[in-house]
Amino acid sequence: MHNRLLALPLVAGAAALALTGCATSSASGEASGDGTINVVASTNVYGSIVKTIGGDAVTVTSILSDPSQDPHSFESSARTQLSVSKADLLIENGGGYDDFMTTLADASDTKADTINVVKLSGLDKGGDAEFNEHVFYSYPTMVKLVDAVTKDLSALDESGKDAFEKNAATLTTKLEDLESQTDAVKQQDSGDEVAYTEPVPGYLFDAMGLENETPPDFSEAIEEGDDVPPAALRDTLALFTGKRVQLLAYNNQASSPETEQVQKAAEQNDIPVVGVTETLPEGQDYVSWQQANIDAVKAALQK
Repeated sequence: MHNRLLALPLVAGAAALALTGCATSSASGEASGDGTINVVASTNVYGSIVKTIGGDAVTVTSILSDPSQDPHSFESSARTQLSVSKADLLIENGGGYDDFMTTLADASDTKADTINVVKLSGLDKGGDAEFNEHVFYSYPTMVKLVDAVTKDLSALDESGKDAFEKNAATLTTKLEDLESQTDAVKQQDSGDEVAYTEPVPGYLFDAMGLENETPPDFSEAIEEGDDVPPAALRDTLALFTGKRVQLLAYNNQASSPETEQVQKAAEQNDIPVVGVTETLPEGQDYVSWQQANIDAVKAALQK
């Protein structure tokens, strides 16, 4: 599937940039002048992983970082452009999710290396119009990202290599524990039927062996910002009135009259609603965020 991310049009020289897409918030940092490695990540999901590995040796700018705003609209600024222009390393999701990163990089003429997480994942086999670009819910992909970030940071600062590798090993162990937890859910609940407003947690559900029953026409319309076909809305609502699914995963950062109607139908039929996000909640790192997601799904399945 492809979110509504569009390339950023450049306006009035180097300053004002704007786009409509699946993300939110403005850049949350500036290029460092203290000798640290400057990293710009498209979202704070990736920014958190970089900071966990790099510690005080990195200055991280996460362009999208506000979980309270609609992730389908985004405005960038000259500050964002400046951060990208001074970056030593760029991290983008790829897969059509954050095309603004390419536009920012091209406009800044940066020579920084870029890690494209979708390409790194190997999950996009090419030519699949239904590809789920939310690869940050894929723990095996995050293990690959940890390795790639560690190698790039070590190349940029050889003196920090030992510390980076130690931090990476600790983080990888935690990610592997998340994988083990999803495997345990799969052993117990494989085949359970679930639904979502958008495929944000799709890889998590896959790892747990859960079966998504959401009509594709519904979730695709929501993700693209299009009108939901009446038949798709009817069929989606029937999942809850007929008690055919055990939970609804609701993207808290993107709502519409149709998603609110679906959420209401789930609640009225005593079907648990699990909120999911595309950026980190305030005060959480990647592992604590995903642990909360796993715990919420497990609790919902047990009801």
